[in-house]
Amino acid sequence: MKKTLSILLASSVICFFSAYHLPLATDTFSPTFKLTPASKITFNSFVDCNMAEVWIGDTFRIFPGKYGEDPLWGDARDLKYADGANAEEVFRSTKENFHNPQMPVNVPVGQKGLHGAVWFETVYQAKNDPSGKTLYAVYHNENYPQTLPFNQKTGEGYHNQNWPQGLTGTESPAAVCRIGIMKSIDGGKSWENKGIFIEDLDARMILKPHNTSNTFAGGVGDPSAVASGDYLYLFYGEYGYAGVYQEKDYNTQQEWSGQCISIARITLKDLDNPQGKAKRWDGKGFNAAYNGIGKPINALQIPLQNGGGAASSPTAGYHWGPSVSWNTYLNCWVMMMAKSVGKSWQGSEVYISFNKNPNFDVVARSQEWTKPQLFFSKPGYILWYPSLQPLNTPEDIQAKHTCLKLGKKARFFVKRIKPGDDEYASEHIVEFEK
Repeated sequence: MKKTLSILLASSVICFFSAYHLPLATDTFSPTFKLTPASKITFNSFVDCNMAEVWIGDTFRIFPGKYGEDPLWGDARDLKYADGANAEEVFRSTKENFHNPQMPVNVPVGQKGLHGAVWFETVYQAKNDPSGKTLYAVYHNENYPQTLPFNQKTGEGYHNQNWPQGLTGTESPAAVCRIGIMKSIDGGKSWENKGIFIEDLDARMILKPHNTSNTFAGGVGDPSAVASGDYLYLFYGEYGYAGVYQEKDYNTQQEWSGQCISIARITLKDLDNPQGKAKRWDGKGFNAAYNGIGKPINALQIPLQNGGGAASSPTAGYHWGPSVSWNTYLNCWVMMMAKSVGKSWQGSEVYISFNKNPNFDVVARSQEWTKPQLFFSKPGYILWYPSLQPLNTPEDIQAKHTCLKLGKKARFFVKRIKPGDDEYASEHIVEFEK
C-alpha cells in the first residue's frame, strides 16, 4: 500500500519557487536557499521511497523500488540497483541498466523471518570495511493482518477487527509500516535480513470508525538514517496512536501529539542484530523501547490551530517522509519533507528544516530543528519523497557526495503525481547561502 496510487486532483499547474526567507524571531541560525530551473532528469525505474545510494570505490550505486509480498497491490520484484560514474549518470540510466539483487524470501505466516514488502530508504556503509562493500540497508516494511496476523505469544502482528480502509477501495485494507535492517557484504548485490529496527504494536493501531484517511492503520515508516558518533539515527514518520487505542476513549489531540517526524537510534555495533536494540526519543532522551511510545520532533509538528491534526483524519495536515543530509558548505544537517493535507497522502508542498549541531553527542541536539519552511510547491500535483542529490561536478564526484552528504549546490528530486503524469524527476538545482 506504500503510496503507489495516482489520486485525482483538479487544478492548474503552477510552480512556486521559494527564495530567501526571513530568519525566525527565535532562531538566529537561518541558512538561505534558492531554486533555479535545470535540464530535466526523469528517473526510469520504479520509485516509491527515499533513494538509497552509496559509492562502492569509484562506482555510484542506487537501490530504488519495492520487493516482496503484498496482498493489496500484488507481489513485487521492482527493488533493483544501477551503477554509474556519477549520480547524474545513474539517475539517467535506462531500464535495461537496472538489475535485481538477491533478496531474502518471504516466509510463511507464523514463521520467523521476512513478512510483507520492503523498500530500501537509506544505505549505511560500514567504516571498518576498506572495500566499501559492507552495507546496511534501512528498509520500510508493510504488512496487513493477512501477512502478519496477531501472535498471542509474541505480541506481534495485527487483529483483523474494525480494520481501516486502504487505497484501492472500501474493501481494501490499510497497511501497517515497520522499519528493518538488511545487510550486504558484496556491495548490495545480495542481502540478508537482520530484523526489525522499530515498530508499533497492535494496541496502537487506529481503527474504524476513527481512521478515515485511507493511509496507514498505524506504525512507523518512510525513514531516513544518518550516522553520528557511535549511533545510527533514524528519522521516520510516526503514524500510530500515542497510547492504547480504544474506540470509547479516542482523542484526536492525543493522536496528534504523538505523530509527525520522530527519531530513534541504535548503536552501529548492533546493526548485525538490531531486534530490540533501538531506542526512541521520549521527550527527554532516547529512552523508549523500539516498540514503545516515543515523542516526535516538536518543531516539525503542525499546531492544531494551524491546520495540523491526526494522521487518521482525512483533512489534517502533517509533515512526513524525511530525507536528511549533512551539508558540508552550511556545516549543518538539512531535512527535506513532504506535507500531507488530505486523505490518501494528498499534498502539493515540500518543506525544509535545518539543524546546526554537527553531532548529537548531547542528545537534545537531535531535536533542535528549525521551523519547517516552504521549499517548493506544485499545485495540481501530489508530491512525495523529496530529496537532494549530488551533481556531476568534479567537486561532488571527488568528495563522493550522496543524498546523505552534499555541498553548496544540489539537485532537487521529488515524486510527483497526477492523472497521466506519475514520475520521479528533477527540474531544479538548489543553492544554499550561509
